[in-house]
Amino acid sequence: VQLQASGGGLVQPGGSLSLSCAASGFSLDEYAIGWFRQAPGKEREGVSCISTVDERSYYADSVKGRFTISRDSAKNTVLLQMNSLKPEDTAVYYCAVLRNFTDRRPRHWGQGTQVTVSS
Repeated sequence: VQLQASGGGLVQPGGSLSLSCAASGFSLDEYAIGWFRQAPGKEREGVSCISTVDERSYYADSVKGRFTISRDSAKNTVLLQMNSLKPEDTAVYYCAVLRNFTDRRPRHWGQGTQVTVSS
């Protein structure tokens, strides 16, 4: 099981980034997938997650209305579109396979990607 997050970078406040979580060796469509982030000196926090068949989604209050999670089944990826970025969104972002949509504890972590929001 391998997961890899990508798409991070440096962006100005108000800008956008699209993160991608890619998998190898299994289909992401079979699992609930979550995005987490960890800022320096802070605990890792859940940002968003998506269920399997019906693609229900969840967002933390801090990103609701700005971030959108989606699946690209053809590419076996889960995307996190981040708009109206704020400096407080600066963190390393990770994707993870979850136990399920209601039990959102991670089963497998991917490597993270750095997102820096700064002018």
